[in-house]
This record gives sequence, C-alpha cells and structure tokens, in this order.
Amino acid sequence: MDDPVGAPRHIASLRAGRGQRRYDAERGCYVYDISFRAQPPLTDRVVAVAEAFGLGIDEEKTHVVYRDFELRLGEGDVVYITGDSGGGKSLLLRALREDLGGEAATMGELPDPPTGPIIDAVGVSFASALDLLSRVGLNDAHLFLKGYGELSEGQRHRFRLAQLLEAGKKYWLLDEFCSTLDRETAKIVAYNAQRQARRTGSTLVVATAHTDLEEDLSPSVLIRKGWGQDVSVDYRPNHGASACTVMEKVIIRESCGDEYRRLAHLHYREEDAPVPQRYYAAELGGGVVGVIVYSYPPVANGGRRLAVGYAPRLEELNRDWAIVSRVIVHPKYRSTGLGSRLVRETLPLQGRRHVELTAVMARYNSFAEKAGMRLIMTREPHPAIAGAVEALSRLGFNPALMGSRGYNERALGGLGEGERELLRRALLGVPSQYYKRLSRKGDAYVRSQEFEPWLRAQDDGSLAHALKTLSILNQTKAYLYWCRDWAG
Repeated sequence: MDDPVGAPRHIASLRAGRGQRRYDAERGCYVYDISFRAQPPLTDRVVAVAEAFGLGIDEEKTHVVYRDFELRLGEGDVVYITGDSGGGKSLLLRALREDLGGEAATMGELPDPPTGPIIDAVGVSFASALDLLSRVGLNDAHLFLKGYGELSEGQRHRFRLAQLLEAGKKYWLLDEFCSTLDRETAKIVAYNAQRQARRTGSTLVVATAHTDLEEDLSPSVLIRKGWGQDVSVDYRPNHGASACTVMEKVIIRESCGDEYRRLAHLHYREEDAPVPQRYYAAELGGGVVGVIVYSYPPVANGGRRLAVGYAPRLEELNRDWAIVSRVIVHPKYRSTGLGSRLVRETLPLQGRRHVELTAVMARYNSFAEKAGMRLIMTREPHPAIAGAVEALSRLGFNPALMGSRGYNERALGGLGEGERELLRRALLGVPSQYYKRLSRKGDAYVRSQEFEPWLRAQDDGSLAHALKTLSILNQTKAYLYWCRDWAG
C-alpha cells in the first residue's frame, strides 16, 4: 500500500510471513502484525504425538508473534532487542531489513573476510584504513598485518564493525549480537558499536538473548520480546554511553618495571623504554591490562621550542621534564578509552612540570589529545635520515621491512664487501646526534668520534639493530605537550 502523504520519515514498518502493516494517523506511525502458520509433516512419530495428547494435526496452526506492534526509528537511534530465545527477535530484524531496503546492512551482507592482512581489506587508502581500524580498537601495528583468521573472536567482531563503518549505510542490523563472546568482551564491543554508530549518525539495531548490554549500548529504544505476543517498547532520550562499564572496575596506580615488562611484547617496539622515571599500571581483577611509562626526555626534540618558546638546558630537562615513552593497552581493552585515561590520570601524578609525547600512533589515534595533551606539530624525519634509507633501498633493502632485525640480517648476508662499504657510508651520513641510537648495544653507547671504527667492527646482528633503529628514525611522528600549569 502507498504511504500516506506527510508520514514521518524514520518510521520503520514490518512485513513478514502472513504480516500486514497499516499507517495509524492518530499515533503517527506504522502498526503491523506478524504471524506464521505451520503444519508438521505426518510422520509416524508426529501421528504418535497427536494420538498420545489428543492433538488435531490436520489443520494449520497460526502463531501470532506481533500484533498491533509499532516501532519508531529515528536517525542515530540505538535499538536493543532482547528477550527469550525463540521469541521472535530475529523475525523482527529480518522484517526490518526487508522494509529498509538499500539503506540497511547486516553482517551477512558485508564483504567476505579477507585472506590477507586486514590493513589491505578496508579503506580506500593507507590513512583511511588506519582510521577505520583504529576507531574500532584494532589500533596496533602487529594487528594491522594479521589476517582475519588470525584474529580473536572479539577482534573479528571489531573488524566487521570497521566494514560496517566503511559501507556507509544508515541502518546497521546485527542479529545474535556478541552472542559468542565472553561477556566482558561483549560489553566492550557493544560500547564501541554504539559509539561509532552515534558518531556517524547511523541507526544501530541489535538483537540478542543476552540482557547484560543495556548500560554499554545505552539504547534509545529498548524492546523486550517474550514468548507469543509478549513485547514491550521503551523509548528513551538518545544519549550515548559515557564510558564502558568494564572500565568502572579499573584501578590506575603507580607500579614497577616488572608490570611494564609483562605487557611490553604488545608494543610494536618491543625493546626497553628509555631510562624510566615512573611506571603506572591499569589493574582489573588482579591483572594488569595497561601500562604507561614516563622517562627522561632526549636532549633534543624538534617540537619542544614550539611548545614553550625556548630550548631548555640539560639541567632543566632532567629536573622539570618527562616524556611519555610507552602507552600499552591490552588488545582486549582497546577502544574503551583506557589509553586516554592512563594519560589523563597520571599526568598530574608523575611529578614533572612539562611532559611531551612523540609517537607514530598519535597521528592516527587522538588518545593523548583526549587526555589533555596538545598536538604541537607533526615531525618529518631528518632529510639525511631519509637520504640514508633511500641509499639503502638502492642496495636492495626494502624500507617497509627494515623494522625487522631478522629481515635486516638476511639482507646483510647477501651483500658483497663493496656493497657493505656503501652501507657504512650511508650510515655515516646520518647526523652525528643519532650515532648513539644507532650504536646502542645493551646499556653501552658509542661516542660520535668512535662511530666509524665501531661500525666497521660490528657483526651482522649489531648492524641489523642499527638498520632497525634507522627505520624508526625515518618515521613521521606527532609531537604533543602538556604543562602542569594548565591544571592550575
């Protein structure tokens, strides 16, 4: 039937099985009935049941699931359909999918899971892929390189959410939502799903028998579906969840290096952090789920003068400055705001007036800005660093793979002596202030005037480390700054 003139825009209607809908002008919405008829096949056992219980099985039975049921969907609504298994939640979702047509998407309509790295499976560019994956909590350099089959069940849900974001549909319809996840992970995924839907103005409709996601979804429409025609709808103000409920039990406290080392393998740079000042840990249920490390700052940093207007002397740096050298959040708890909370709550505690952060990930994830730090600049690598990497690429090194010591050792093994001399020349062309970082081995550093003889004396293991460090120095990084005076 044709819609009446002036009907509300975002009214959902249903058609399913022997269903019908009609427009109720007085209530300003569509009203619909859904039922189905069933007649079992006359098998021997069906006949035996009929005889034992006196059932008439020669007639179709009509099962009414929805009668005079109305549902209003507004832009950006979060709809939580919950209740008994078998009560008709999926039936409602299927009917919605039919009515909403091309404006809606379900998980089953998304592209097939990728066989290659997930970084190649979403986004029209490298930057857009990083943005999509970071928004759903897959913001980890190691995760970017994994295939869908290597992800945990919770990470797969997050990846599919990234695909939904990319699809750009107005309605997201998710059946059996988080049904296979442990309940802590389910709450994290639910919190992130509603946050991304509200951020994009999409309408999120989820159906699940689990009743424990209400706080994290913060639904504007809550539908409780029982057996038969039992159904209720509760319309609420459309306010997003302020925080994931899992985070309510997280305690942030000062800690020690042992707890940092417990999570260090989760960071894309697994080597030890620079000389630390203080460690803080996020604890949940007796386990460590996140850490932040404050270290002594480097002598030189290109963004520092822009931040404070002068170049601090070494004495002031050691007394009044710190750098956030590591922020690590366990993969399960990413996209919950824990990274921002670690920074925000520890900045006033770490005891230094000035705090800086230089990181690649800060270009793609604004966790530090959300915590109160200010983005001062994006720093490109020193031209001589980029030149050294270019010279190495002419020797056959792949710059994209030089972050791996194993790759560097294999590539070094294929060089002749003439090519090794060209490699040494490339490393000697790096500005002398970087020699210490290139030559670090354990806790020992080589002074600038000793770098060339050191370089000529090293085995492939040490040279591979130098090349990995060069790859890190060649990254484009964001510089952020915080001052204790701001709090006053």
